[in-house]
Amino acid sequence: MPSISTAQDHDYAELQERTKYLTFILGSESYGLDIMYVREIIGMQQFTMVPDVPAFVKGVINLRGKVIPVMDVRLRFRMPERAYDDRTCIIVIHVGDWLVGLVVDTVSEVLDIPQADVELPPQAFGRNNDHFIAGMGKVGDQVRMLLDAEKLVGAPPRAAATA
Repeated sequence: MPSISTAQDHDYAELQERTKYLTFILGSESYGLDIMYVREIIGMQQFTMVPDVPAFVKGVINLRGKVIPVMDVRLRFRMPERAYDDRTCIIVIHVGDWLVGLVVDTVSEVLDIPQADVELPPQAFGRNNDHFIAGMGKVGDQVRMLLDAEKLVGAPPRAAATA
């Protein structure tokens, strides 16, 4: 017997083709991270400096008993440093076995971006496997740069399940 497609089935299929992104601002540009990586958004905190790390690693914070590294995404992108203000915040993400804090200018919103509206980065960016721009999300007449969280933080592979 043939299956009958309902409007509800169509809506579910369309939802499956969408991905939610937490969008944030750096300077005048908007970026997005797949919401599945985001654990929480917190206000700025005092960092404990760590010697001999890249300049974009601001240090570590104690978040409810867990010590997590914090990177300034502006510096990671080689943008000019700017003073933190009351809009600056830390997006805590979970990647692989790590929790990492990302300092951003401000968080914008959570957007549903259909997969059909996501394109690969232009060839001009180069297509090496370590680039952290995963795609370009078209939202109306604007473009959101969608980041690969694992490549952004250089995360280790997930621990293998033991039998």
